[in-house]
Amino acid sequence: MNTNIPAQPANSHRITLDLANPESRMDNVLLNALRDQDENENLKNISRTQLKDLFNNKKIMIKGQRAKSNSSLAKGITYVDILGF
Repeated sequence: MNTNIPAQPANSHRITLDLANPESRMDNVLLNALRDQDENENLKNISRTQLKDLFNNKKIMIKGQRAKSNSSLAKGITYVDILGF
């Protein structure tokens, strides 16, 4: 099986979400993943309000496209890039 990993934008932090089941909202899953990672201390300690601001300011991308907080996520691997980190 050939997995296409999208190029990571410059000056961004990538989170890889590997979901066993589809999720109806991206924001809750992403917040938990950010708090569980140890690569970026600023994102590890992010508040729900700060995450909402990142979504509103178009700083969260999936496959080079703006993601919305209420975007659903499919089962499997999703690469999320957070710009400015």
